[in-house]
Amino acid sequence: MFEKGRVVISRAGRDRDYLLVIMQADEKSVLVCDGKERPIDRPKKKNIRHIEPTEYVIDISQITTDRAIRKELRRISDEINCNV
Repeated sequence: MFEKGRVVISRAGRDRDYLLVIMQADEKSVLVCDGKERPIDRPKKKNIRHIEPTEYVIDISQITTDRAIRKELRRISDEINCNV
């Protein structure tokens, strides 16, 4: 469920209701980024209880810049009416 590239919605913290992309995942936590507040080189660690997965998955191997992540998240947010 929480695999690399999965788009999630934050449900707790300052980034509540924002879309984020999972960069790395383990059993209890994930590293997420959004390309703006949390760039690729400085991901945020979040507990999996504080995020909600969506049906969207981004191919991280092709997305290498913060700008590309923001563009994909903006496209997805337009479809599900969520903050970016």
